[in-house]
Amino acid sequence: MCRPRGPVAAGAPDGELFADRVRSELSDELPDEDLGQDLGDCLDQYHLGSKPRCEEVEYLELVQEAIDRIERGR
Repeated sequence: MCRPRGPVAAGAPDGELFADRVRSELSDELPDEDLGQDLGDCLDQYHLGSKPRCEEVEYLELVQEAIDRIERGR
């Protein structure tokens, strides 16, 4: 299973640290999912109908929310 990498090395830009934290939180919320570093790819590669409807909606919303948080930087 792909997981976001651990803590970023010292000196990494704040935006990178924040993005890593958001990806880590998402990974905690979706422990059975294969999440990579690029959450946009998770949405692009997702096949509609591959999960029960309520799980699918939750998954897609959580991933999109994480992407939006990273883009906003908060």
